[in-house]
Amino acid sequence: MDLFQLREQFSREGIMMCFNGPLSHSIIEEMGTAVINYLEAEELARMAVQDVFATYIEMAQNVRNYQLLKKLQTGDTGTATILIANKDDKYAVTSGNVIMNSDIDPLVSRINNINGLEPDALKKLIKQQLRSERPPGATGAGIGLMEMAKRSSSRLEYSMRDINDQCSFFTLKVQI
Repeated sequence: MDLFQLREQFSREGIMMCFNGPLSHSIIEEMGTAVINYLEAEELARMAVQDVFATYIEMAQNVRNYQLLKKLQTGDTGTATILIANKDDKYAVTSGNVIMNSDIDPLVSRINNINGLEPDALKKLIKQQLRSERPPGATGAGIGLMEMAKRSSSRLEYSMRDINDQCSFFTLKVQI
């Protein structure tokens, strides 16, 4: 691998930070601190720093929770890629991880439903979800994707890439 070439590609794409590997709570926390420090050094508006940081945290936690739930903690299935880029005065937070093919349809349906909501309807749904009772064993309020959509300047972007008959690589991108 040519590290200089990779660095040049990162520069062309505006990639400020990138992580590739297994996610742990401590890595999520340390990278979160780095995100805040980097963005504050860029003298970004406080709200933009909060939106980028909150989106990063939601993404990283969603990936980590999914990996724990599905027991995808080893080898390639237990790794994730998360990057933050700044291009044309917009920030993009992108994550990629392995998901089970059986989870694709429900996930795509959920994202498409969220993407179809107007901002007021999205806020109302978030409030409704926060007030609803959580099923036993739930890891959160189930609003992570909605919160990211609320902070996004456009629709949530996603793609899938087949790996084999059991799993695919899922990519999610949020523009801020």
